[in-house]
Amino acid sequence: MRRTPKAARLTGILAILLGLAMGGQTFAQKRGGVLIATHVDNPPSASIHEEGTSSVVVPFMSIFNNLVLFDQHQAQHRLDTVVPELATSWRWNEAGTALTFLLRDDVRFHDGKPMTSADVKCTWDMVSGLVPGKLRKSPRKEWYGNLERVSVNGDREVTFHLKRLQPSFLALLASGWSPVYPCHVTPAAMRTKPIGTGPFRLTAFNQNENIRLDRNPDYWKPGLPYLDAIEFRIVPSRATRMLGFIAGKFDITHPSDVSVPLLRDIRAQAPAAQCVLRSTNVTTNLIVNRDAPPFDRLDMRMALALALDRSAFNTILNENRAAIGASMLPPPEGVWGMPDEMLATLPGYDPDVEKSREKARSLMRKAGYGPDKRMALKIFTRDLAIWRDPALLLADQLKSIYIDAELDPVETSMFYNRVFRKEYSVGLNLTGSSLDDPDQNFYENYACGSLRNYTAYCNKAMEAMFERQSMELDLGKRKELVWEIERGLAADVVRPVIFHNRAAMCAQSYVRNLTVMVNSVYNGWRWEDLWLDK
Repeated sequence: MRRTPKAARLTGILAILLGLAMGGQTFAQKRGGVLIATHVDNPPSASIHEEGTSSVVVPFMSIFNNLVLFDQHQAQHRLDTVVPELATSWRWNEAGTALTFLLRDDVRFHDGKPMTSADVKCTWDMVSGLVPGKLRKSPRKEWYGNLERVSVNGDREVTFHLKRLQPSFLALLASGWSPVYPCHVTPAAMRTKPIGTGPFRLTAFNQNENIRLDRNPDYWKPGLPYLDAIEFRIVPSRATRMLGFIAGKFDITHPSDVSVPLLRDIRAQAPAAQCVLRSTNVTTNLIVNRDAPPFDRLDMRMALALALDRSAFNTILNENRAAIGASMLPPPEGVWGMPDEMLATLPGYDPDVEKSREKARSLMRKAGYGPDKRMALKIFTRDLAIWRDPALLLADQLKSIYIDAELDPVETSMFYNRVFRKEYSVGLNLTGSSLDDPDQNFYENYACGSLRNYTAYCNKAMEAMFERQSMELDLGKRKELVWEIERGLAADVVRPVIFHNRAAMCAQSYVRNLTVMVNSVYNGWRWEDLWLDK
């Protein structure tokens, strides 16, 4: 995959700066110590393969290993930064439809059972739905819609057989959402007592209190991990988390917790802290219940899209540091995002916000609403500051098109249950993309029947375009197809994106060898070679 010289230079500079910011690898490693990290809320479970929030993947990723993984010290994950982990090597067949891995022979799960090709096969049989009913839910099932079967050849060789060409398949396996599960442990047990092969073992999982991971003394990588333990302390109040970090009670913040305004406060009050502000590849967007009045009508959904003042969101919430884009991450961090001049042609992206809102008011009047008959609406969202704050601003903006809205905030463990039951009308949502690749984004968020397709959008013609772009080897041609898809999603008002978030992660000055990725908050938390220089 080629990048422009400008983007390549920027990526290189970012990688250098981020490595320096978090301590690089210029210090002698020290063994021992407990890393104390803040955590924002209660994870709905500990099962990575059944959940879709950073509240799960951040604390539990280091329990596991993948077949392959994005290099944990490359700031921008890309297909060319994929490295072996449980696999020693991989190869494609000539047609590009079979991907074979050779596995390590010295890996054991935390309970002492050996890891074999059978564990790889049963993991993807479950996740892909090839063997249905094993998982309570599989948020990334649609990632693997092109997977025909998984075969094994002895204990050390496994092959993924695809229905068609899909160059990005390897990147899906390298995500933080793609650990290998043990066949001998039930999915139910993995929700509370997960067992992996990774550098840390779960020793405590206490709701409203903490998650503790202790060093795996039998880890298959000699000498790792350096830390004795990692403790994630669940602190619901962001103000308390920030004050605790400034006071030195916490070693590291949650990856997306430090907003642009809060970063300024931390730098003023804790100048020695190492902070990196970057794209998280998380969008703030609207989810609209397309199956219930009044937003089962396209004109009513379009009115919502036309009412948005994205510049105001960016200015008020992010001091103009967020990025405006459609569903794909905008450049330069993103490879697939639309150019600005193309973006401005999408509904609601016109710089003349008042012109767009007059169109929205016209649609509302045709539907029977107006100054004397306003719509009452509840905006459903998670009870976290980074969700509530934009939801409040959304409520204020909707007043301009005859909608009086109030917030309906709920705790994380209940939020997704209500989403799946469609117990909402309009929601302010954050959607994280674990890869900067259209296959992950389109199939997971917009494919018919996908669990993460929260609005139940289903357009078979659009899905045919998903497949065309997925098979395209030419970068330029694939981009054109991706942008055509983006135009179609905007015209159908499918989860309008308000902005692409930027947030900082901060660590105390003695935290070493942490690289913060610039294009996702879901892939960089193995932490096996992180250490404390104190």
